[in-house]
Amino acid sequence: MSVFARAITYASLFIGLVLVYIPAQLLSWTGASLPSTFGPQQVAGMLLASVGGAIALWCILVFASSGRGTPAPFDPPRRLVVRGPYRYVRNPMYMGAGLALAGAAMSWESWSLLAYAGIFLLTAHLFVVLYEEPALRRAFGVEYEVYCHRVRRWWPQV
Repeated sequence: MSVFARAITYASLFIGLVLVYIPAQLLSWTGASLPSTFGPQQVAGMLLASVGGAIALWCILVFASSGRGTPAPFDPPRRLVVRGPYRYVRNPMYMGAGLALAGAAMSWESWSLLAYAGIFLLTAHLFVVLYEEPALRRAFGVEYEVYCHRVRRWWPQV
């Protein structure tokens, strides 16, 4: 299977579970319904979710084209990815997913969905610090260390 097919398959599973299925279940469990009016908050939420989703998809494409791998930990990139959104922050895929969840929470006016977005970002942070960064240091050594000194983990340099 080609790297693009693998990346799309794994990303679809992740997106389907983490960004669609679990939020839909949360909304269902809490009895949330669409807001009775469609106003500026819903528009802003949809824009935020769209930007987050676009960033995440951009990351997946860069992983496949530049890194020759996928975002899945069991099929990682063969080369260190420092292009595209990875020029600005080391973890833009998680940031994009978090923005998408926060945008959905804003659109639905759902505190439970916003809490889920926070839990997602906290879990992503712990995964990055405890697993991804040590794995990348082992795989890419000095190249990754130089990248870490040049690009911040979560916030772009101004």
